[in-house]
Amino acid sequence: MKKLFALFIIALLTISLAACGSSEENAGGESKDGNKKLVVGASAVPHAEVLEEAKPLLAEKGIDLEIKVFTDYVLPNVTLKDKELDANYFQTPGYLALQMEENKDFDFVSVGEIHQEPIGIYSKKFDSLEDLPEGAKIIMSDSFSDHGRILPIFEKAGVIKLKEGVGANARVEDIVENPKNLDFTTLIEAKLLASSFESGEGDAVAINTNYALEGGLNIKEDGIAFEGSDVVPANLVVVRSEDKDREEIKTLVEVLKSKEIQDFIQEKYQGAVISVQ
Repeated sequence: MKKLFALFIIALLTISLAACGSSEENAGGESKDGNKKLVVGASAVPHAEVLEEAKPLLAEKGIDLEIKVFTDYVLPNVTLKDKELDANYFQTPGYLALQMEENKDFDFVSVGEIHQEPIGIYSKKFDSLEDLPEGAKIIMSDSFSDHGRILPIFEKAGVIKLKEGVGANARVEDIVENPKNLDFTTLIEAKLLASSFESGEGDAVAINTNYALEGGLNIKEDGIAFEGSDVVPANLVVVRSEDKDREEIKTLVEVLKSKEIQDFIQEKYQGAVISVQ
């Protein structure tokens, strides 16, 4: 009898654990109040802040939004692939394309362009790129998709020349003229760029706007050059291809592109983040 009772308890525990595992692995579903639930991964600034502003607007439409904040650019896509997220909101088309090229099990699609974040060049020592001295050390992100955005800033300032036609695919090896011998060899994780700048490392640091904001930089005072608004790629809401037509996903994008959210972005970020109309 005792043996039968023990087997019964083990069976109950097995069922219980299997149910818990299923709930943790999959996002979405319904909340306790009957609303649809969306789990979205995002960088802390500005993405998670924008999503927080969107929460009450989504609740009015019967969607409870859960935000998971990430401090890097790798895990949000891994977690989306593993179905722990319904969507993520942090990346540009170039980064998405590179990630899908390097990870054949990523079957993702963009469902909306929400905002732009011009990459900036920051310096504590110099007021312009033209002022950079011979051999100046430039610190950049180790994400090569950013290099095609950063190097044209230097070319526009006339301090380097890139191979004709490389455009957004530019890499350091595509520099054909570099009269000041600027050093572009120091590459670090994007999330460490702001702290490198604050520590006075290098002569200039190229920083993604979300990390500049997160690091408390004064973008207007500390920045010495920026991408032109005509070439800045949009930040995307990305989902698994199978989910692109879900009504909750469509509603999320509609809310993020609404006038209420556009006004919030304009007022809070004062041009450092630009809504995509």
